[in-house]
Amino acid sequence: MSADGNWKITINTPMGARTMDVTIATSGATFTGKVDSDMGSQEVTGAVDGDTLTWNTEITSPMPMKLDFSAKVEGDNMSGNVKLGMFGNAALTGVRA
Repeated sequence: MSADGNWKITINTPMGARTMDVTIATSGATFTGKVDSDMGSQEVTGAVDGDTLTWNTEITSPMPMKLDFSAKVEGDNMSGNVKLGMFGNAALTGVRA
């Protein structure tokens, strides 16, 4: 599994679908990346376990919240879950851009 490259990710939140452009570079059991969305740009780091990526990030808009991501990569597709702080979970889907 190689998650390296550019991804278009959609999160189906209670406030509607949110999209982001994500760049990922793996190195063994870790990865680094950059997320660009309507909420701004942010550098991220995370873990690689087989075909699964996990990472978390803090956002300030629409309100301060910690987001915990878990995504499985299958070829040019990604699917998973985002824990939206106290607001539960949201489905994540992605395609290689």
